[in-house]
Amino acid sequence: MQRPQVRSQARTALGRLREPAVHTDLLQVVKATIATVVAWVLADTWLDLEQAFLAPWVALLTVHATVYRSVLRGGQSVAATFLGVLLAYAVFELLGYGPLSVGLGVLVGLLLARLPPLRLEGVAVATTALFLLTLGGTSEESELVDRLLATAIGVLTGIVVNLLVVPPLDDRGAEHQLDLIHRRLGALLRRMASELDEGVDDEGVRAWVEETRGIDAEVDRAEWLLEYSRESQWWNPRRNRSSSASDTERGSDVLVRLEEGVAQARAIARTLEESVIAAEDWDTRFRDPFLRLLDQVGRRISDPEAYLHSLREEIDALTNELSAQDLPGLRWPLYGSLITSLRHVVTIVDDVASTLARP
Repeated sequence: MQRPQVRSQARTALGRLREPAVHTDLLQVVKATIATVVAWVLADTWLDLEQAFLAPWVALLTVHATVYRSVLRGGQSVAATFLGVLLAYAVFELLGYGPLSVGLGVLVGLLLARLPPLRLEGVAVATTALFLLTLGGTSEESELVDRLLATAIGVLTGIVVNLLVVPPLDDRGAEHQLDLIHRRLGALLRRMASELDEGVDDEGVRAWVEETRGIDAEVDRAEWLLEYSRESQWWNPRRNRSSSASDTERGSDVLVRLEEGVAQARAIARTLEESVIAAEDWDTRFRDPFLRLLDQVGRRISDPEAYLHSLREEIDALTNELSAQDLPGLRWPLYGSLITSLRHVVTIVDDVASTLARP
């Protein structure tokens, strides 16, 4: 592998590490490790439980991406693990140690896992029963209590660590994604203006359509990140005192309008693809002002807060000017469709800028 390629890959990896979502994910890895170690120390060193291994196991399963999910799924996890412990105890009492008891324990555990209250973490019923039965379980009630206590320590440790050690509350990922969509959509519009000015073929126009599909994928990711940001604020003690707790509803409003903007950009590309008309053949009274406006709209959508001047009046002025002139009749459907789509984009950008300006 050549050095420039290695350096490029290294820069890409470093850039990836700077992303907010990666920071949050790495923090959760550290917290899961802390919870596992603390649970083991509590169960093994302090309480000297014979079944101490259950505590770090359950703690590891309890540290989820948000406090809400840790509590919700942690509760399901502890219920499922409790059921698994009880199931292993009952099966061992009935059949003793052997393949038959293992099979019955897994079968019943997987059936219990289908219960709606346990659906997210229900498999822990079967895995816990399997783990204990393959260890050669015991019928001693004292060990049953020991296992249940270790399980409780694990889930409580996981929840407490996730709640107290920088509870996950980071909307920067969603904001970063929205900014990426802004910049990518704006860059596409400017690219369209530049390539139309220089001359573009059918393949180039199809590349614009493919780019809009790529931006659609970014929109889907932004929607997921906004949902995560919204969930991260539930039951989170940092919500009211953290600067990173942004207005997810406002982000959702912006995302809806950006999605419409992508659709309009695709409409412009589709119109050009179906028309099979090169820009150099357009009437200069339409061509020059339209390409200038397309570039300006791209600039504005890249940073709607910086470019506060609306272009709607200029587009309306172009429409009024062209409607009073004797342009070739066959061009009007094309010109009118392009102007209409561009005006829709400007309206969307104005709405986005207004939403972002809200206190």
